[in-house]
Amino acid sequence: MVRASMPKLSTREKIVSAAVDRFHALGYSACGVQEIVDAAGVPKGSFYNYFKAKELLAVEVLGTYWEGVRIDMLADKSAAPLERIRGHFEHIASLYAGFGYERGCLIGKFVQELSETTPRIRQDVVGEVARWIALLASTIREGQADGSIARELDADKIGRFLVNSWGGAAAGMKIVQSRAPLDDFFSTTFSLLLPPSPSSSARRNPVQRRPVGKRRRVKRAAGRELR
Repeated sequence: MVRASMPKLSTREKIVSAAVDRFHALGYSACGVQEIVDAAGVPKGSFYNYFKAKELLAVEVLGTYWEGVRIDMLADKSAAPLERIRGHFEHIASLYAGFGYERGCLIGKFVQELSETTPRIRQDVVGEVARWIALLASTIREGQADGSIARELDADKIGRFLVNSWGGAAAGMKIVQSRAPLDDFFSTTFSLLLPPSPSSSARRNPVQRRPVGKRRRVKRAAGRELR
């Protein structure tokens, strides 16, 4: 049987692919052009045929990374809101599993290195994180409308909370090199999002009843006042 051959990557694609790996492993500042071209197996001169600066390559790498984490899953109306949110974060968790939980979020790594000397990276990160939060907030509102998510929650605030909490869980994951911090995120997040059951609402808001003895004393006192 003849096997279909894998399509050959162009020099540009080799550079971008190598940069995704190297930036993820080393960060932006610690990764030089030479490191990237060595990993890509191309001459250093080829780099500048496609990218005038390392920052421009980083912007493209971020675009590739955003496609990989699939925030577009949150806009898929064919799935229920809670299913979309869980599926999206589970997808990212599966990417981390592929690295043995040794590498966290590339966005978080770039955020730590943002400075005035990298305005294009800052613009990209700020814009895409805002889009991520907006998609989460929109999905939460859909769930509130159909009753699957607690209606009393502030959707925008919870959207920001989810993104920030995921970043913290990913950082903890790198420290312990296991999925445990991500599992903590899932259990806490979905407990927060689910609407309260009728029984739990009743426990939180019990009917205030005056003790029987106290009611009797009040009635006797009222009777004495009438006499």
